[in-house]
Amino acid sequence: MNVVISVDMEGVCGVASWVQVSPPEFGGLVNGAEYQAARERMTREAAAAAEGALAGGATGVLINDSHDTMRNLLPELLPQGVRFTSGHDRPLSMVQGVEAPGVGALLFVGYHARAGSMRGPLAHTWNGFVRNVRINGRDTGEYGLNALLAGHYGVPVVFAAGDDVAMGEIRAELGEGVVTVAVKEGLSSFAAIHLHPQEAQRLIREGAEQAVRASASAQPYTTRWPAQVQLSFDHQARADQCERVPGVTRVDAVTVGWESDNAFHLFQTFRMLAKVGEVRLNG
Repeated sequence: MNVVISVDMEGVCGVASWVQVSPPEFGGLVNGAEYQAARERMTREAAAAAEGALAGGATGVLINDSHDTMRNLLPELLPQGVRFTSGHDRPLSMVQGVEAPGVGALLFVGYHARAGSMRGPLAHTWNGFVRNVRINGRDTGEYGLNALLAGHYGVPVVFAAGDDVAMGEIRAELGEGVVTVAVKEGLSSFAAIHLHPQEAQRLIREGAEQAVRASASAQPYTTRWPAQVQLSFDHQARADQCERVPGVTRVDAVTVGWESDNAFHLFQTFRMLAKVGEVRLNG
């Protein structure tokens, strides 16, 4: 069985500031020193998950770089034999690879809480101006969108690592069967209590092995179809733009809605509207 590991950065141990997750060309300070340290810890956590997955019986591992420009991983720190993705604008974005034959499980590493979450370090959904995503009345985050898309291909989420707020949200939405590892405890949007990085990596390795060993009984995540989806922004001007897309309706000043018959349509519509909403707010 092959597995895919989707690794983000905001939920990685030791991270609590946007500076740490921003490459130098996008705002990282001190010549990117904090970003370089965070990307190394991101890579080591992904490597730990890969090692655990292989110990748990996986025959192949694809590590999907899922943060920002999606070119953050340091390949030399990954276990030999794994493959990894690099580069943004991929067809399935953060879960590229789940559509491939033989993939039986999806693992999340470095995941964060959804936008608006209390005490979730760097909590957000997709970008800085999505305020909320609601699917059939349930608020969700990147974890829910990605889990639904993986479920479209019959692939269950079996493991997640990140901050404690995100882990609680993932268990509540995807089910208690998902093995979770909290590598830090959120204190506020920009503060957390962290495990030692080596301890975080050990727990990730052990949790991933446990999750992959038990993956045969895991069920893909799904919802009721057709699904009613609502996307809320931080400013009405973004909803103004999205309202003009065929099939999209205005719900309120900052919210638009649409209906999807399957998770692929839902996910790609969300991505498109998030892009359409990238408008200048100064006219």
